[in-house]
Amino acid sequence: MGHYKSNLRDIEFNLFEVLGRDQLYGTGPFADMDADTARDILAELARLAENELAESFADADRNPPVFDPDTNTAPVPDTFKKSYQAFMDAEYWRLGLPEEIGGTTAPRSLIWSYAELVLGSNPAIWMYSSGPAFAGILYEEGTEQQKKIAALAVEKQWGSTMVLTEPDAGSDVGAGRTKAIPQDDGSWHIEGVKRFITSGEHDMAENIIHYVLARPEGAGPGTKGLSLFMVPKFDFDPETGELGERNGVYATNVEHKMGLKASNTCEMTFGDRHPARGWLIGEKHDGIRQMFRIIEFARMMVGTKAIATLSTGYLNALEYAKERVQGPDLAQFTDKAAPKVTITHHPDVRRSLMTQKAYAEGMRALVLYTASVQDAIQAAEATGEDARRLHGLNDLLLPIVKGYGSEKSYEQLAQSLQTFGGSGYLQEYPVEQYIRDAKIDTLYEGTTAIQGQDYFFRKIVRDQGQALTALSEEIKKFLADAAGGEELADARDQLAKAAADLEGIVGTMLTDLAATEQDVRNIYKVGLNTTRLLLASGDVVVAYLLLRGAGVALDKLPSASAKDVPFYQGKVAAAKFFAANVLPAVAVQRAMADTVTLDVMDLPEEAF
Repeated sequence: MGHYKSNLRDIEFNLFEVLGRDQLYGTGPFADMDADTARDILAELARLAENELAESFADADRNPPVFDPDTNTAPVPDTFKKSYQAFMDAEYWRLGLPEEIGGTTAPRSLIWSYAELVLGSNPAIWMYSSGPAFAGILYEEGTEQQKKIAALAVEKQWGSTMVLTEPDAGSDVGAGRTKAIPQDDGSWHIEGVKRFITSGEHDMAENIIHYVLARPEGAGPGTKGLSLFMVPKFDFDPETGELGERNGVYATNVEHKMGLKASNTCEMTFGDRHPARGWLIGEKHDGIRQMFRIIEFARMMVGTKAIATLSTGYLNALEYAKERVQGPDLAQFTDKAAPKVTITHHPDVRRSLMTQKAYAEGMRALVLYTASVQDAIQAAEATGEDARRLHGLNDLLLPIVKGYGSEKSYEQLAQSLQTFGGSGYLQEYPVEQYIRDAKIDTLYEGTTAIQGQDYFFRKIVRDQGQALTALSEEIKKFLADAAGGEELADARDQLAKAAADLEGIVGTMLTDLAATEQDVRNIYKVGLNTTRLLLASGDVVVAYLLLRGAGVALDKLPSASAKDVPFYQGKVAAAKFFAANVLPAVAVQRAMADTVTLDVMDLPEEAF
């Protein structure tokens, strides 16, 4: 068994005891995926993740791919290839793909449940295996011929990339200068340099399809002038998939990174040596909307990856703490002959462990709650119902999953390492790699600052607060129902206060936004509060979901088996702990938001 420790019990608790997925699976568009089948899939994936997938985690970090500038290649280590092939051979990646290209219709909640297992054990495996998922988007967005290409890409397990970032543009995607030049045969020549391209080069697939944002000649500035192109590493016969000549897109560097070293992060150069032929995806120039389908999937993945890493970090720390004997019980500190105890007896270690547990389990609930909204979207659209309200709620939750999930996971992984003491700083244990691998999650697919701005300006203001109001009403209904009775009364009171304080932060920011009509510099006040709002929102939503789970656990406890009693007790304890120790800080954040000034904006750069 490798480093990875799954929490399948908690995944199933969320799916089937809290979110009622057993009532959804096996119905409507999910007729072929009942709850028993889902449980079997998750059990097998947990076994695979803890063994074959986890085996190469450390080796690929210590012996990462090396870029060869003479051949423009960066082969991955053999140990990692073995883990990757084990996942591809299992073919669970077919879940969620259109049936027309070899997939199986599956609920999003099941897909993100199994994603946690893969991403927690060896995240680079998931990233290299994105080809079929991206082919699914090609199938849905592409021409009739491109639909056939999507089926070929799945059948042949071709790799894929999403290609946005440019060295000078960074997160300002609309400033991209990569251009597309139309050709007489209907193809386009792509010219430019892109940076930070995950899986841009490797030797685990015979071909790689690059999904590239580029600006057609004559197109206007900004994101509206961008189109999405399919640019293969090798030309191929669109009917048979037989490979032809090498296309003019090459990796020209592989980044040397802090962590996640098994994943090749490449600089890609298009059209420098010879033409890089690409094809417009679909029949219209609609690149940013099409790419955002990939970006939103990637943001959900990043948040899930972060949370999965925290979960295994906490479980490794817990195992160590139960075995590590050090010092007497604090209550016997005056007795020099007192026996030594495991560090789980020490108050501050317990505080740290319960904090890790509450965040790990609360943010898992956040991922699966968001995934359940995506289930509802799938079910509604399958019957032709209006899913706009559900789309709005999903859009609102995504920056919390990604931004809050990545920030808090990285923060709490430091606590996981702290539990090990000095040993945690050693590569003998996996936590030091977890922290290095997880730091990228706060940066991937838009930094936390970008997530905060997106959350306020696009998901609240542009939406006129509809999704936020719907979520707020859901929380208020939960509070009114008094789930958990007297046992959770104090925790519910804390949630009610925090939810009101969160509404206060939003109100202050909307007031400052309106005040820009008198003085445009008031927009700076809004900008100083966007990350604060995002993180406070995460605290409130996670507290709500923890308490919702605790209410279910309290209902289950009287008839629970001896094995399940501690599990349910832990759910109640984590929810109450989070409410008592995290939620009071939302009031502090409200006070800070209410009194934010422009002092820091008025300060000359030289004073920093």
